[in-house]
Amino acid sequence: MRMKFMRHGLAALSIVGSGVVFADEGMWTFNHFPAAQVRQKYGFEPDAAWLDHLRLASMRLAGGCSGSVVSRHGLVMTNHHCARGCIEMISGLQRKDYDRDGFLAATRATELRCPGMELNQLIEIVDVTGPVQDATRDIAADRFAEVQKRITTTIEQQCATSDELRCEVVSLFRGGRYELYRYRRLQDIRLVFAPEAAIADFGGDPDNFMFPRYDLDVAFVRIYGPDGRPLPTEHFLAWSDGTLREGDLTFVSGHPGGTSRSKTLAQIDDERDVRLPRTMTAVAELRGYLSQYQQRGAEQHRHSTQALAGIENWLKAMKGQHAALTDPVFHAQLARDERVLRERVAADPVLEQTYGPVWQRIATLVRHEQALRTEYTALERGPSSRLFELARGLVRHADEIGKPNGERLKEYSDARLPQFRQTLLAARPIYDELEIATLGWSLAKLRENLGPDHPTVRRILGRRSPADVARTAVVGSRLENLQLDDAGTAVAGERLALYTGGKAAVDASDDPMILLARAYDGDARAIRRRVETEVEGPMQQQQEQLARVRAVVLGNEPYPDATFTLRLSYGSVRGYTEEERTVGPFTTLGGAFERHTGAEPYALPVSWLDAKPRLRLDLPMNFVTTNDIIGGNSGSPVVNQRAEIVGLIFDGNRQSLGGEFGFDAAQNRAVAVHSAALLEALDKVYGARSLVEELGQPPTR
Repeated sequence: MRMKFMRHGLAALSIVGSGVVFADEGMWTFNHFPAAQVRQKYGFEPDAAWLDHLRLASMRLAGGCSGSVVSRHGLVMTNHHCARGCIEMISGLQRKDYDRDGFLAATRATELRCPGMELNQLIEIVDVTGPVQDATRDIAADRFAEVQKRITTTIEQQCATSDELRCEVVSLFRGGRYELYRYRRLQDIRLVFAPEAAIADFGGDPDNFMFPRYDLDVAFVRIYGPDGRPLPTEHFLAWSDGTLREGDLTFVSGHPGGTSRSKTLAQIDDERDVRLPRTMTAVAELRGYLSQYQQRGAEQHRHSTQALAGIENWLKAMKGQHAALTDPVFHAQLARDERVLRERVAADPVLEQTYGPVWQRIATLVRHEQALRTEYTALERGPSSRLFELARGLVRHADEIGKPNGERLKEYSDARLPQFRQTLLAARPIYDELEIATLGWSLAKLRENLGPDHPTVRRILGRRSPADVARTAVVGSRLENLQLDDAGTAVAGERLALYTGGKAAVDASDDPMILLARAYDGDARAIRRRVETEVEGPMQQQQEQLARVRAVVLGNEPYPDATFTLRLSYGSVRGYTEEERTVGPFTTLGGAFERHTGAEPYALPVSWLDAKPRLRLDLPMNFVTTNDIIGGNSGSPVVNQRAEIVGLIFDGNRQSLGGEFGFDAAQNRAVAVHSAALLEALDKVYGARSLVEELGQPPTR
C-alpha cells in the first residue's frame, strides 16, 4: 500500500479559534505555533525562518531530556542531571569520579564518548491523521490497538529509509490528530564539560522543585560525525549579551514528557485516589532501600547516585501532583470544566446520542484497568536491573524479529530496531553488587504484590529466596561482557553473540539471566496483551471520540497534551507570590555563597570557594519565567526574541508540579540557569577559555 500524506510546512503558523489561551500557557507544536497571539501580547511575532532555526537547533536526548546546539562545531548544551548517566558511565570506565570532581576536556581529542547516548533532531512533521483514522474506522474495540499498531508501524517503516533516521507516529489531542515525526539520529556523542555534582545539584533534594535556587545544572556534549570529527552545523543558538530583565519575553524549546490536561475526571480521580498513592508508596520504599545501599561505601555511593537522584525526583514530583489533585479549588475547576462540556453535548440531541456515553465508557475502562494494574506493573515493567533489561531485550528481539513488522511488539518494529541495537550494545558499566541488590529487592516485591502462589512467582523463586535467585542470575550471567573496537563499536561478547545469533542462539542459551527473563516472559506477554486489547485500544477509541466532540463544541483546542515531542512555549521573566511572600525572579552568585553551610547538600565545591574573589557576585545565577514546561523540558534552552541563549531550564517550582493537570499562570514557574552565570563559571571557576570562546564570547574580566 502506498501512503499519501499531506505535508505541512513546519513553520506554518495558525491562529487558534475559540480555544485562544490568554495566559502564558501552552506547550505548542512548531507547526501550529500561535505567533499572532504572541504579537498581540508581547509585540513580537516569530516568522517561519525564526521557528525553523530554533527547531533545527533543538535536540532531544533519547533518554528523556532536551538540549540545544550552541556552536557551529556541534557543541550541545543540556543539564548536568540529563548527562549524569554519561558522566557516571565514563567514570566507571575510566575509574574516576567525574560526578564528584567534574570533567573538562582539555582538547577535543580528550572529549570522551557517552555510551549509548543518542540525540534526535526534528527534521520533518507530516500529518497522517487520515490514514491512521481510516484504518481503524469501525474496528471492534478489542482489535483497535492491533490495527492501529499495524498502520503506524507501516507508516514509520516507510519513513525510516536508513538507520540515520528515526520515525514516530505521534498521537496528539489523544487521538484527535496523528502526525509523523521524522528525526535525524545522532549517535556519536562525547562529553566536553560537566561541573561537580555539588554545584550542579546545590541544595539537593530539599531544594528540588523550589525557588530561590543556586544551581549550575549544566553539561556540554559534542556531536561527532561518521568521519570521527565534530559535526559542523548551520543552525546553532548564539549566546546573548546577558541582559535580562523582569518582564522580558522568553521562549523555551524542548521536549515535555507528558501531561494529562485533556483526561476525563474519571481518569484524574484514578490518579489521585489509586495510581499516585500506590506508586508513591512503592517509590518511597525503593528510595529507602537505595539510601541504605549507599552507606556500604564510597564506590557503592558513587555508582548508585544517579539511580537514587532519579527516584527522589520522581517521588517529589508525584507528591506535588497529588497535592494539586487533592486541592479542593484545583479539583473543582477540573470538575467544572468537564461538567460544562458535558452539558453542552447533552443540549444537542445528535451530539448526545453519538458522544454522550463516552465519559461513562472511559470510566468503565479505568475501573477495568485498575483490576489489571498490579499484575501488569509487576510482570511487564519487570524488575530494577540493567542485566535483566538486556536479557529481556534479547529474548523478545529473538521472538519478535521473525514476525511480520506490523505484528511485532512496537519497540521491535523495523523503524525502532536501530535504536534498540544501539541501546543493547552500549558499553555501560554494570555493577554486580548494585544489580544483586536491586534485582533481589524487585523479586521480593514481586512475591509481595502477586502473592507466593502466583504461577510466575512460583516459577521464578521455587524454594529459593529472592536474594539467592538474584545472586545466581547476576553472578552467573555473561551478558555484562562486551568488547569494543577503537570507535566504540561492539565487536565481540556474549551480548553481541546472542543478538546476532537470533532465536536459535537465545533459545539455546543457559545464561541464568536469560533463563530468568524467559521465566517472566510468557505471563508478562499475556497480561500485556490483555491490557492492549481490553483497555488501551478501547480507551484510544473513546479518546478519539472525545477529541472529536471537543472540536465540535469548543472549536480548535489550543494545544495538545505533551508527548515527549518538540514543543515551544512563550512567557516572560516574572516573580510570584507564595503564602503572602513576594518571590523575586532572580538569584545571584553571591546568594550561593550565603547559602553555603559546608555540609551536604549545601556545600559548595572547593573550586567555587577558591574562585570567590574573582567572581562578580552580583551577577544573576538562576531565574524564573512564566513559560509552561514539565518533566522532559530539562536541558531546554531559554531564548529571547533574537533566538539567543539567555538561560537553561533545569527545574520548575513546586507550584508547577500541578502542571501535569492544569496551568496556574499566577504561580507556575520554570526555573533556569542564567546565561551570564554560565559564562562567569566557565571562565573564572573552571578556566574553560576555549569553551567560552567557542560560545562566541570573549573571556570575562
